[in-house]
Amino acid sequence: MRLTEWLRTSRADRELRLWKVGLVLPLAFIAAIAVATAVFRTGWELLDVHGLKPERRIDSKTLFDLAKLSFGVVAGAGALVALVVAYRRQRVDEAGAHREDTRLHTERFSQAVDKLGSDSPAVRLGGVHALAGLADDAPDNSSRQTCIDVLCAYLQLPFTPDPGDDPAHQEEHLRYLTLRKMRHTILQLIGDHYRRPRGTHGSWAGCDLDLTDVTIDGPMNFSGATFSGGRVNFSGATFSGGTVNFNRATFSGGTVDFGGATISGGDVFFGNATFSGSKVSFQDATFSGGTVSFGNATISGGTVDFYRATFSGGDLFFGRATFASGTVCFNFATFSDGRVDLGAGVRFSGARVVFSGATFCGGKVYFGGATFSSGQVFLGGGATFSSGQVFLGGGATFSGGQVFFDQARFCGGTVSFDQARFSGGTVSFDGATGPIPPLQ
Repeated sequence: MRLTEWLRTSRADRELRLWKVGLVLPLAFIAAIAVATAVFRTGWELLDVHGLKPERRIDSKTLFDLAKLSFGVVAGAGALVALVVAYRRQRVDEAGAHREDTRLHTERFSQAVDKLGSDSPAVRLGGVHALAGLADDAPDNSSRQTCIDVLCAYLQLPFTPDPGDDPAHQEEHLRYLTLRKMRHTILQLIGDHYRRPRGTHGSWAGCDLDLTDVTIDGPMNFSGATFSGGRVNFSGATFSGGTVNFNRATFSGGTVDFGGATISGGDVFFGNATFSGSKVSFQDATFSGGTVSFGNATISGGTVDFYRATFSGGDLFFGRATFASGTVCFNFATFSDGRVDLGAGVRFSGARVVFSGATFCGGKVYFGGATFSSGQVFLGGGATFSSGQVFLGGGATFSGGQVFFDQARFCGGTVSFDQARFSGGTVSFDGATGPIPPLQ
């Protein structure tokens, strides 16, 4: 189905729906009589009336009052009919205006999409900005989402690496530079619109963002954005350069999905972000370079998930983060290289950090300088330590909380508590096999 046809179909439920006049008028009269009866009965009760005085003869004044009442009833009925007709006319006018807005939106949409297929780079860039502007002016969320989906689909087109500036490949190189400019423009526009407060003109907050399998080699800035609904999907994306910035973002609902992503370069920053009830997933992601940072973040609910992630390089940094509640999950992750830093001023005052079934065959997981006052860190549950380092010393302070190595397998590597300070808390090795590391 063509996109323009889909737009018309998606608005079918917005078409005018009016009941037949033959049904509306009787219902309106019945409603009017019911209201009048209720008012009359209320007045009757308030005046404490016990009956009517019988009249065998009436004077001219009473007769005239009856005539006025009769004409009033007729006038009221006419006014009620006029009101129904005026309401229907207003609804018809509104529906007509909506259809006209829809027609103009569809025409602008078609023109913008046509520009994206132009051979001229300038025209294509104009099409990108036209679609973004069209999303801002969309008459409803469905139309706005369609514009965003088209921009995302453009980013999902096959990505050809730079062939270099060899004169023999000059044409391909120029084509690559043109496409990269388009891609970076779209990435910047998306970030700009998500940062705007929800409900304001030009805000895309709450809309879905599908960047599945996209190669991100330029900057995206979501700093200060609020994610309270919708789905932001980076699953399968490749981060090979640039910076994706979620600094000071608030995650209070919805999902941000990096599942299956490859982080081979560039940076993803969640510094000073607040997680109070959403899910950020790096499930099955591969970290082979670059940096993912949660420095100064506050995790007071929701989940940050690294389930089955592979750490073969790069850095994952949580320095000075606060774990107040919620869960950070490294279940069945593989650590063969790189560094995961959960120390450097990290405060565990709640929350659960779980490494059940993880494999430590290289790299370093560092808790040095962390403060454990409550919460739980699970490093057992079938976790295997064959090489690499897990460092729980270096000034780490245990005044509460629990660290579990239950059912862990120690067959190599290093687990160190050197220079750790214990004034409370619990460290458990129940059911662990192999050489148990000393706490001192």
